[in-house]
Amino acid sequence: MRRATLPDGATKKPSRIQTRNRRAILDAALEVFSRHGYRGATLDQIAAEAGLSKPNILYYFDGKEDIHVTLLSKLMTTWLDPLVALDPEGDPKAEILAYVQRKLDMARDLPRESRLFANEILQGAPRIQPQLEDALKPLFEEKCALIARWVRQDRLPPVDPAHLIFSIWATTQHYADFEAQVRVLLGTQGNPHAGASAHLKQMFETLLSDRPGPEVPGINQN
Repeated sequence: MRRATLPDGATKKPSRIQTRNRRAILDAALEVFSRHGYRGATLDQIAAEAGLSKPNILYYFDGKEDIHVTLLSKLMTTWLDPLVALDPEGDPKAEILAYVQRKLDMARDLPRESRLFANEILQGAPRIQPQLEDALKPLFEEKCALIARWVRQDRLPPVDPAHLIFSIWATTQHYADFEAQVRVLLGTQGNPHAGASAHLKQMFETLLSDRPGPEVPGINQN
């Protein structure tokens, strides 16, 4: 949003109406982008969804890409929080199962955000590549190292840390990214997330059980 510059170089704080309009634009854009993807979304659609004129949209943002990047930047912190919460001092199995549940809760509570993120990745991450490299990759490597340490300490069975995390992402985010398909296939069988929670807990508990398994390259090395 373009702010008026005061004589001393400070910026004028947005009014409540400006803050409300900006929030309405971002919420409308989230709905439009999650439904149509970046390429299929237009400023006219965002304006109609927000109940504002197109020139009003352009008062707050420079264009469609500016809105999209703003949404993705706000989303990245939310997206990383469940992985950040993986506690090195906690019980490994309990920590990983809690992470699975947090990701599934996000799929239930933030389906539009999940689809926004998925659409960006499917396009090759043209607008979020820096955040993937600067924020997600270091955190991902840190948590992979933590899981590898738990394996070496015999606190977890041999698992590949990276593919374990990928599997958690794939199984939990499916319920948001393919929500329409899930609801059609399950029909009236109740809340899909309740069934998903029980199933994923059982599946990952089995994977993380103390059964003997093959040695995973790079995990059991000192």
